[in-house]
Amino acid sequence: MNDPRPTGIQHAIPKRSVAWRLRGWLVGLLLLAMLAVTAMSVWNSEWLKAPRALWELSRMPPPVALPVPVEGVAARRIADTFGAPRGRDRTHAGVDIFAKRGTPVRSATAGVIVAVRDTGLGGRQVWVAGPARERYYYAHLEDWRAGLREGEVVAEGDVLGYVGTTGNAAGTPPHLHWGIYGADGAYDPLPLLRAWKPPADSAQR
Repeated sequence: MNDPRPTGIQHAIPKRSVAWRLRGWLVGLLLLAMLAVTAMSVWNSEWLKAPRALWELSRMPPPVALPVPVEGVAARRIADTFGAPRGRDRTHAGVDIFAKRGTPVRSATAGVIVAVRDTGLGGRQVWVAGPARERYYYAHLEDWRAGLREGEVVAEGDVLGYVGTTGNAAGTPPHLHWGIYGADGAYDPLPLLRAWKPPADSAQR
């Protein structure tokens, strides 16, 4: 027969009190709050400013109207040369905005500067990643704005550079070649400029 008597030392398992459990929950909540604050601090840090801006821009719809990116130029003065032949094997993938040499070129949208370079047909150029992951191309610049750098977050209207004739624009009147590249490649930006209505309390640049 089985002997019902205990054969060894048995320890009673203490029941956790309500206060002890409450203390555990509070400690857990405090740790979660600290993690949330740390994550928010990292997300808002300066070194994550560009990635954060790119993520926010990617969630925006593409613009349906934009200001002319050259100071003092009205959209009605811009000829629609998008798609015009350029040599034997290419077409014009933007519009040319003519202005005096050195006229400020401004970002047409909020964005992040993804390239600042002097190369090829565009000469001195700036690429800006804007809303809906579209890219904005500013070419033939005389020079860039002092301190301009890749990874910089810009607002609509921030100066990027100045109208010039670098790249294959040498020998032509000073102008900005400006293009927009979406998911399917370049598209005509002029309708967006013509659709722009400046705020009632300010004049168009």
